[in-house]
Amino acid sequence: MKIALDAMGGDFAPQAAVDGAVLAAQQLAGKAQIVLIGQEEAVRPLLQQHGAAADSLAFIPATQVIAMGEHPAKAYQQKQDSSIAVGYKMLHAGEIDAFCSAGSTGAMLVGAMFSVKAVPGVLRPAIANFVPKLHGGYGIFLDVGANAECKPEMLEQFGELGSLYAQYVLGITTPKVGLMNLGEEEGKGTALLQAAHQLLKINPHIHFIGNIEGRDLFNDKADVIVCDGYTGNVMLKMAESIYDILAERHIVDPFFEKFNYEAFGGSPILGINDNAIIGHGVSTPTAICSMLLQGYQMAESGISDQIKATFKS
Repeated sequence: MKIALDAMGGDFAPQAAVDGAVLAAQQLAGKAQIVLIGQEEAVRPLLQQHGAAADSLAFIPATQVIAMGEHPAKAYQQKQDSSIAVGYKMLHAGEIDAFCSAGSTGAMLVGAMFSVKAVPGVLRPAIANFVPKLHGGYGIFLDVGANAECKPEMLEQFGELGSLYAQYVLGITTPKVGLMNLGEEEGKGTALLQAAHQLLKINPHIHFIGNIEGRDLFNDKADVIVCDGYTGNVMLKMAESIYDILAERHIVDPFFEKFNYEAFGGSPILGINDNAIIGHGVSTPTAICSMLLQGYQMAESGISDQIKATFKS
């Protein structure tokens, strides 16, 4: 198995990327090989600094880089030898089993749609993220930014995608799916949410438990939380700010430590024909390592095949 990393993605690349890749290679020894993709003159010297610890890593050269401020679609089309474009070409060709990047979120989404493409039947792929639960473990919520405006049918599909991930990657046997709303009653919310509720309620592929409220984010009421990308992104950034505030005040608590983005390292794109993960722009080596380990978990679980089989049926 091969898990690839965009070595040029992130505010601290390529140093953080290489350091994180070495950490992941040590943990995945005998299970998977880490493949670094990036500019040779920038990456090779860093690999040499690690000496024997970097010997197991593979390297694929890419002469171009898509910067954070560039227009995602234009940059992806014009820079076909960028680390992101090369990574997706390898993923599409089956040369790697997962592709991770802490680079441009927009370019990662564009690349996913242009190369490996959406699973037939999936209206819009979603970006998922993870939420710690007060009694242990994690839940998943989606979308967190790919689709700011959604149709009811898209929210229904997010419930299916999240449920499959929770089952096959997080190991939750029968994931409980909840729709984020401003009240628990079935008739609450906008026309969009009311219509989505009706679709989720009759979907035979999920265990829908109804509407949930913001106060249910961290309890065990739902394992999968469905929302549009606008709402999900607000929740995600709020959770990150809680961790930052506690860190600034030197308050240490085991539960709130799970809010640290380094724990998972990145957000999977669900609903595409392969495994891709988007990391945080400020990813540290620890976060990069966690993202690569998550890539391995996704590939090992066969989640993309499970999604394809579900939507084919």
